[in-house]
Amino acid sequence: MDNLRPILYISLAFVLFLLWEAWLDHNQPPETEIVATALTENSQALDVPDAPVVVQSTPVGSYDVPLNSESAEDQTQFITVKTDVFNIKISTTGGDIRELDLLKYPVDAKDPDNPVKFLQDTPSKRFIVQSGLLSKGAAPDHHAVFSAEKNEYELYPGDDQLKVTLHWQDTNGVKVDKVYTFHRGSYVVDLEQIVINGSGESWKGRQYRQLQRTSGEESDSFFIYTYTGGVIYSDSEKYEKIDFSDMSLQNLKRDVTNGWLAMIQHYFVAAIVPEKGGNEHFFSKSLNHDRYLLGAVSPEQIVAAGDQGAFKTELFIGPKLQNEMAKLAPGLELTVDYGMLTILAKPLFVLLDFIHQFVGNWGWSIVFVTLLIKLAFFPLSAKSYRSMANMRRLQPRMVALKERYADDRAGMAKATMELYKKEKINPVSGCLPMLLQIPVFIALYWVLLESVELRQADFMLWINDLSSKDPYFILPLLMGASMFVQHKLNPAPTDPMQAKMMMMMPFIFTIFFAFFPAGLVLYWVTNNLISISQQWYITRNIENEAKPNNS
Repeated sequence: MDNLRPILYISLAFVLFLLWEAWLDHNQPPETEIVATALTENSQALDVPDAPVVVQSTPVGSYDVPLNSESAEDQTQFITVKTDVFNIKISTTGGDIRELDLLKYPVDAKDPDNPVKFLQDTPSKRFIVQSGLLSKGAAPDHHAVFSAEKNEYELYPGDDQLKVTLHWQDTNGVKVDKVYTFHRGSYVVDLEQIVINGSGESWKGRQYRQLQRTSGEESDSFFIYTYTGGVIYSDSEKYEKIDFSDMSLQNLKRDVTNGWLAMIQHYFVAAIVPEKGGNEHFFSKSLNHDRYLLGAVSPEQIVAAGDQGAFKTELFIGPKLQNEMAKLAPGLELTVDYGMLTILAKPLFVLLDFIHQFVGNWGWSIVFVTLLIKLAFFPLSAKSYRSMANMRRLQPRMVALKERYADDRAGMAKATMELYKKEKINPVSGCLPMLLQIPVFIALYWVLLESVELRQADFMLWINDLSSKDPYFILPLLMGASMFVQHKLNPAPTDPMQAKMMMMMPFIFTIFFAFFPAGLVLYWVTNNLISISQQWYITRNIENEAKPNNS
């Protein structure tokens, strides 16, 4: 970002906006007593705080919501599953995924053996994946007790996939196998619920899948706001956020075709992807103890006596890897939330990723992308720099006019316009080209903020995590120094108060950026250094051209 006065004001406003968002995120007002009372009454009426909300939109009959009395938590055992990317605990109660560690994503780069516990079942930080069947007849919900052949499963070297099968059986002959299939090197998990109808009559039912989590998640930084909550996608509505406050105020009840749903946080996502072409009913619900549900109920299937049928779902649980998510479902890569500037941000990420394939270092990728952007915008930047250089050349004459018309603002304005006309200078031309670049720079900001690829990515020397702040604050100090140099290259404001404000800008930005991720600060430092070199070169040429006229 170039050190022009309008650009600095806009940039400062942008930083303040980020701080305002972060402050709101940390200081949400409590729900009103009326809303809280209504939610409590609703939960008591259902008498099941964590059951799916089923609203029939087609005449296929009704199903009873599973009751808490069917819960068998005291009989729970855990099945451990280890793959090359996961450590997982599956509960025999409901066959839920209760814990999931991401082995390739440590909490701290200095402690690689301590992976991120993305899914977990603790009262304060609950995030689990549940599923079950709904039927008037026999069907296991997420309170039913399953069994398995083993308590431990592992994806061994040479194996491409691992199947974990849980069994449930009713006394009337209906059996259900819940099968999880894990794939080597992939964060996609196949979920299949197979109904084997050994009874003497037809079985009718639906499947449901739901994500249950608490709202609390510690932010990486007070100065950086990222969205945590639910999202849904459909052919008609596309990408839509359903945050926790929305769930508290109103239950989601929507029929969706070719859609998916997810709970997301900064770098990671847990998504439920139904079979393509099916009509699903999406629902949400606010529970007691700061818990929220987001789930889907499938169309009804009929399984004839002596036959079997299957309900299939794909899950994506892990880092927001855009290429892998895009292959799984349309729009799933949008969980990498670039906001309103996605149309610019996605190509920038593609360019960043392309360069990384050659240089193998995300820090240098940021440097080269910044360089390419500056080169692409150089014609516009050059026009701004020429205007600023000419304004700087006229600075002594502007000061003289200010002294001559100290008490005559109208005369000062007239004399200034005459000077601009005589010297063929348009001061506005220096600002407009730079304003056109701001959306690109902000889009790159969001790319660097949202991309999981930069999480704990090493650069060089003391920067071993581009997603965390500079531990020694060297990059922020370099950024502040580069802004100060840019300030000196530009004409000083004639107004003393404005001059003081401009002098303070480098110090203010240095304080702000001291807490920003190092990857973002690296981008700003690189951008400033390139801007300084471009501006110095053009300013020197303008001054050299003007020397014969002043002799």
